[in-house]
Amino acid sequence: MKKLFLMAVAALMAITSVKAQNAGEFYLKPMVGGTLTTVTGDGVKDAKMKFGFVGGFELGHDFSDVFGLSLGALYTLQGAKGPEGAKLNFDYINVPLLANVYVTKGLAIKAGPQVGFMTRAKADDLNIKPLCNKVDFSIPVGISYEFSDFIIDARYNFGISKIYKSEADGWHTHGSARNGVIMLTVGYKIPLNR
Repeated sequence: MKKLFLMAVAALMAITSVKAQNAGEFYLKPMVGGTLTTVTGDGVKDAKMKFGFVGGFELGHDFSDVFGLSLGALYTLQGAKGPEGAKLNFDYINVPLLANVYVTKGLAIKAGPQVGFMTRAKADDLNIKPLCNKVDFSIPVGISYEFSDFIIDARYNFGISKIYKSEADGWHTHGSARNGVIMLTVGYKIPLNR
């Protein structure tokens, strides 16, 4: 038991002492990528994932060698496929605030809150934005890896708030539908204070 405890302490010390990033650095990260999105929740039936686009930027600051924060603005195409090729298309401007914990040089795990502002909502060609909440809250969690100032980032956004204002007809939503988003991006880190 004592050996196991000492090994755990040694591993923790190794992780926290690793030089992960440049402490005190501010950076801008333009980023672009793809999404796989769906709609989840009680009563949601036959919703399948659909491919979308994400693009935008994040501003970040590394407070130490193991911890940083980033704030972003991302235009994200979300929604789902339904029966017989029907599509739900939701477009958002998402603003994530993420804590970045560097477990080794270049490798970070991240999580935090995100608020999204709906810009478009369509069921096929029908405008359903009046039925939808204009603000969406979610929790992104993910991992990223940096090499030569390029950053590959993979996240899953857990939808917290309901997409619809109340019980809505179509696709058996019953007002409980929430966004589920898998996101993979490539970004380029531009230091701002070197």
